[in-house]
Amino acid sequence: MKHLDQNICYQALKTRDARFDGRFFTAVSSTGIFCRPICPATTPKQENCTFYPSASAALSAGYRPCLRCRPETAPNSAAWLGTEAVVKRALRLIEQGALDDGQSVTALAASLGIGERHLRRLFNDHLGAGPKQIAQTRRLMFAKRLLAQTNISVTEIALSSGFNSLRRFNDAYKTAFGFPPSHERKTKRDTGDSTTITLRFPYRPPYDWDGMLAFFRDRCLEPVEEVSEDTYRRIVRFDGQVGDITLRHEPAKNRLVAQLTNIPVPYVRDVSVRIRRLFDIDADPQAIQQGLSSDPALQPLIKAHPGLRLPGAWDGFEIAVRAIIGQQISVKGARTICKRVIERVNCGIFPTPVEICSHSLDGLGLTQRRINTLKNLAAHWQELDVAKPLENSIADLCALPGIGPWTAHYILMRAFSEPDIYPVQDLGLIRGLEKLGLPAGKHDLEERSQLWRPWRAYGALYLWRA
Repeated sequence: MKHLDQNICYQALKTRDARFDGRFFTAVSSTGIFCRPICPATTPKQENCTFYPSASAALSAGYRPCLRCRPETAPNSAAWLGTEAVVKRALRLIEQGALDDGQSVTALAASLGIGERHLRRLFNDHLGAGPKQIAQTRRLMFAKRLLAQTNISVTEIALSSGFNSLRRFNDAYKTAFGFPPSHERKTKRDTGDSTTITLRFPYRPPYDWDGMLAFFRDRCLEPVEEVSEDTYRRIVRFDGQVGDITLRHEPAKNRLVAQLTNIPVPYVRDVSVRIRRLFDIDADPQAIQQGLSSDPALQPLIKAHPGLRLPGAWDGFEIAVRAIIGQQISVKGARTICKRVIERVNCGIFPTPVEICSHSLDGLGLTQRRINTLKNLAAHWQELDVAKPLENSIADLCALPGIGPWTAHYILMRAFSEPDIYPVQDLGLIRGLEKLGLPAGKHDLEERSQLWRPWRAYGALYLWRA
């Protein structure tokens, strides 16, 4: 299991340092409970504490989650970031339901191109629990959040969390937490608007919310998106039903709050995953800052903009289309053409691969070569949008006519939230170096980016800010 420094963990526990929230969990032998580092309970004696890298590891060791700090609401563990890409890809597939409904670890390992034993070993090394345990814990923790925060029925929560029957959900819940799901519903709560669900997403501070909104505002696609001074709103579609999400920031509580309107309950889990990716909620700003500080040029930028996050994607295909349209034109010009594409399809939201394939894109300001690239991308997106080694993903994208290294790297950086990748030879990055008074050739950029590893995407973001 990934080694945790006991003294550092205990010091973070004593100071209730929010920067460590989700990076480890404290199990207390005298109570049988495990907590977040920010738990308001009296600090236990160090000899009674065991520190685990994930909630799954603590649950597997027989401990139950604290009812005061609620470990299910902690930011997802980032112990694996920058260390093992296979674990990241596996977790992405698990979030998408790869181990739900009786699906096997063997099949998951095969999709990653490794053996089952090796996958289990990686999970135990980095997260302290096996793939099945991680998947089960994530399902249960998500269900626990919905039970505590919403009025969705227990049956709907069970199914939307990845359980194929209410009985299995009840048994798993009682085994893990020591009480049935109905226990969470004993406290009466305001029913509110039945069409609206509120989800809360704690993060590790700091969070550059203004910077994130500024990035989205510059690229905002009406009517799909709306970015105001302090909120982000997006129209979404599931099973033909149109709903919307609205995000706002609660800095005093270190969390983002999402209002989901007209979102079918079975898709709430998927929406939660997409929001986490879109706003880079699970990033570890302390680790990123330490990694980038080896480049003296970035130090004043980091100090000026602490907590910079990687803007992700609601939908990977959308980012891929926008990247292709944005080749060699300004951000404003790309946004204009993207709006024309949305109007042509006339769906009020961003088109799907099927819709791009079936509609004419002539007369929108796109060259025929660019149109062919978009059509080709849409036709092959299903096999492109899968977890695979990074170099394979880049090669597969570049194999499509009209997609070069810059486009492939940008797509992977945003659509797949890859932290150690950036748009190679990007003109904006080169201009950022020029503004800092540094050598600014393509070779200079590549050489300097090696100082940022494994956080090259964040280093690129800071240069863009310059």
